[in-house]
Amino acid sequence: MSETESGAGPAAGPGTGPQTGGVREVKSAARTVDLLEVLAARGDRPARLRELAEELGVPRSSMYALLKTLIDRGWVRTDATGSLYGIGIRALLTGTSYLDSDTRVGAVRPYLDEASDALGETIHLARLDGPDVVYLATRESHEYLRTFSRVGRRLPAHAGALGKALLAERPDAELPLPAGELARLTPNTHTDRAALAADLAAVRVRGYAVDREEGVVGISGFGFALRYDSPARDAISCSVPVARLTEEHERQIVAVMREIRAKIESLAPRTKGAPDWR
Repeated sequence: MSETESGAGPAAGPGTGPQTGGVREVKSAARTVDLLEVLAARGDRPARLRELAEELGVPRSSMYALLKTLIDRGWVRTDATGSLYGIGIRALLTGTSYLDSDTRVGAVRPYLDEASDALGETIHLARLDGPDVVYLATRESHEYLRTFSRVGRRLPAHAGALGKALLAERPDAELPLPAGELARLTPNTHTDRAALAADLAAVRVRGYAVDREEGVVGISGFGFALRYDSPARDAISCSVPVARLTEEHERQIVAVMREIRAKIESLAPRTKGAPDWR
């Protein structure tokens, strides 16, 4: 019987951190992941060695050695001077592999196309990840083209239709919200928890979430949780510029998106024999 099977587990040693779920965290692995997440969160703002060492509480010499290792392996890139650091191309390859291997993303994509064709608006698929939603697929409106892809980007769950649709699937006592004040993205973003709770209660009654310029000024959204998980982890939404949003168009959006949701849920999109990822 292995150590893991017997429940004894390996003895703590150098490079291990606190226990999580009965297994000790590997300090060097945790530090590497923390570094990559910090660089990814900075987007187009490269970081200096001093900034990274201070943010992660790591000695500069240790941070430099870690950066050098990750640069050599393509996970981090540096500029010609060797003083600025950013996320490397290997992160993109890994993210693409995540999308390619997720059977649900593949199953839902044709229905995003159907909704986009029917409405002429931008359609999203996103997944709840802690207090945020992460965009997994997007079909952009032909009338409102963006110069960048949303896929892989994060948005606080409380600040948009996708996130609110998924938060409303959970009891108020179990909402995965951050501690402290809720981030304000626009003047309309819910930062008061009581106001957010009232909005989520309305979502549960209505059956879908509405975002009135809460995530992006000038954009409204309508979010629909996909209940092939319980509680739902994925949601679809339609985003539309407020300048084009009439009462008639809003009714059309809700009707089409309800129909698209029903089609997706009827599939229970999971390939037979595929892992039930969590």
